[in-house]
Amino acid sequence: MDYFQAVWLAVIQGISEFLPISSSAHLILPSEILGWPDQGLAFDVAVHVGSLIAVIIYFRNDIVSLTQAWLDSVFVRRHTPESKLAWFIILGTVPAGLTGLILGGLIELHLRSMSVIAFTTIFFGLLLAWADIRGRGERGINQFTCKSALVVGGAQMLSLIPGTSRSGVTITAALALGFDRETAARFSFLLAIPIIILSGGLKGLELIGAESVDWTMIAIGTLLSGITAYLCIKLFLKVIQQIGMLPFVIYRMLLGALLIYLIWQ
Repeated sequence: MDYFQAVWLAVIQGISEFLPISSSAHLILPSEILGWPDQGLAFDVAVHVGSLIAVIIYFRNDIVSLTQAWLDSVFVRRHTPESKLAWFIILGTVPAGLTGLILGGLIELHLRSMSVIAFTTIFFGLLLAWADIRGRGERGINQFTCKSALVVGGAQMLSLIPGTSRSGVTITAALALGFDRETAARFSFLLAIPIIILSGGLKGLELIGAESVDWTMIAIGTLLSGITAYLCIKLFLKVIQQIGMLPFVIYRMLLGALLIYLIWQ
């Protein structure tokens, strides 16, 4: 992989990580259309670290307040809406975390194909459209419960299937439960933090003992994926109430159609 490819892959990862459009569907296209080589484990870790840094920086105030409230609930027994939300994020992380640890390798081995990605891109795109149209959009961030956190967390478990889109499926679940678009997206992004840490940590462990790492390439991947991810989060949360999910649904349909065309050509 050369530096031009590294730049494009990092930008693709940063854009697609938090938008409901599936990062795996986009990362498979350069190799299928242009014949680019696999980016490798080290670069994969780098772009995920960049995405993690971006979401932590954007939600830094929320993270500090949620962490402090959670610690107060544990050691002082003081329960607030912030401490409850922190517990719900932890609770929502459990389904995907456990499934990833147990079945992650099997899913990566057997389901990472273009046909699976094409199907999930279209199917979960249509599901997103249905949830956006049918959802009441009346519930806010402080109206999460154990049940709703588990439902959204259970949906996040499906994102282990390539092409699903982690943000897309969790936003879909939250919208279907009646949460407004901004709340659905905000909870989805906060829920992403522990999952990205877990997945990035596991991949990082696989790098132990690696023969050589191109640190310039790693720096490019981390920096560019972080910048683009931060800008995407900021723009997405700013416009989501006005534009809705339809533009992303249409994009997913076109992307799925392109993948089907590539399969059958």
